[in-house]
Amino acid sequence: MQAPRPGGPGSPGGAGPEAPVARSRPVVRPALVLLGVLALAVNLRAGLAGYPPLLETARADLGIGAGAAGLVQAGAVLMMSAGSFGAAAVAARVGRERLLGVAVATIGVGSLLRSVVALPTLVGGSVLVGLGIGVSGVLLTGVVKEHLAERAGAVTGAYVVSMMIGATVASAVAVPLAVALGRWSFSLAVWAVPAVLAVAVWAPVASRIGSARREPTDAPGTADDGPSVAEEVRVRHDPFARRIACYLAGSSTIFYGWLTWLSPFYESQGWSPQAAGLLLAAWSIAQIPAALLFPAAAERRRRWRFWAALTVVSSAAGTLGVLLAPAPGTPLPWLWAVLIGIGVGAGFPLGLTVIAWRTPTPARSAAVSGFGLGIGYFAAGVGPLVMGVVIDAAGFPPAIALLLLGAVLQGVAVARIGDRPR
Repeated sequence: MQAPRPGGPGSPGGAGPEAPVARSRPVVRPALVLLGVLALAVNLRAGLAGYPPLLETARADLGIGAGAAGLVQAGAVLMMSAGSFGAAAVAARVGRERLLGVAVATIGVGSLLRSVVALPTLVGGSVLVGLGIGVSGVLLTGVVKEHLAERAGAVTGAYVVSMMIGATVASAVAVPLAVALGRWSFSLAVWAVPAVLAVAVWAPVASRIGSARREPTDAPGTADDGPSVAEEVRVRHDPFARRIACYLAGSSTIFYGWLTWLSPFYESQGWSPQAAGLLLAAWSIAQIPAALLFPAAAERRRRWRFWAALTVVSSAAGTLGVLLAPAPGTPLPWLWAVLIGIGVGAGFPLGLTVIAWRTPTPARSAAVSGFGLGIGYFAAGVGPLVMGVVIDAAGFPPAIALLLLGAVLQGVAVARIGDRPR
């Protein structure tokens, strides 16, 4: 599938028949939209990243095995998949911006539910957190396409960095919070607070945009909120959308596999829960510069495939390092964590950036991202669960080896997607 050339038909600034027609003046200042997007994005990984450092403690408290513990994260990620598939269609009915606020509020409710020490509430709360994250992730791509399209690569990198900051803080403070609050479940419930704050920041933005869309306007067109049924059908048969789905499936499998099991693996090697949580925080920190620099470099040089391939190599090298030379008493685990962090940190925003480049309208962007993220999160949801079952049956090495299959799938997709045309 050929990508639209910048400035041509189908590009954000193009004049072709599929290009969205902008309003004569923005309803909300782009800076306010960006502030709201960043506040929302903080919540899109924190609720998931706060669980792995507490996983072994939760297992002991609840008396469950690795498979059941993996089910908690798997349930959340599978609901991210369900939310990704359905978000665009629901947004077409109720409005993209309004649904975004509801989705992040759902993350807050799920976080509060996890304060109860019981497996059903832990799974149920995680499912709500995952549903909110899945819906939000799809809708944010449409918001960027509609309101911030001129800097899609930089803005995508910025909101992914905001996600990573939330994840880094969550993994670093999970154990100290559990100690301070007296219960591991209270540490999980804390992440309702940034969700409430984000909804408070976003609500005025969503209200202004929604009110403007309801008012009559002489401007020759308004932004669409979601794809038509016909467009969603076309996306399923679009080779580019299928390649993006494979790319995101590989990237997400590696990310959520390590998010769930990096800390428990090194705890099995003799590390304390707090030290393993700090290793996970280092993994998250490594993602931040990668998420900013790789998409910007790809955008400037028009070499998406080169930078995307580097992410695959980095993830695979770190995974092989953990598998073949875990070396718990040396600095090597920190090197492996950084390599994996660079790979997954840059891989996800590069996938979203290439969607923004190669889709002609916000609705199409939402449809492609919904399809790709839905497939990707489904694969990622199954991954931690399968890894948990394998760990119970055969230990960590075979489970870690499964993540290399994700790198192979991602690498094949990178080769097929190619570069952005000049």
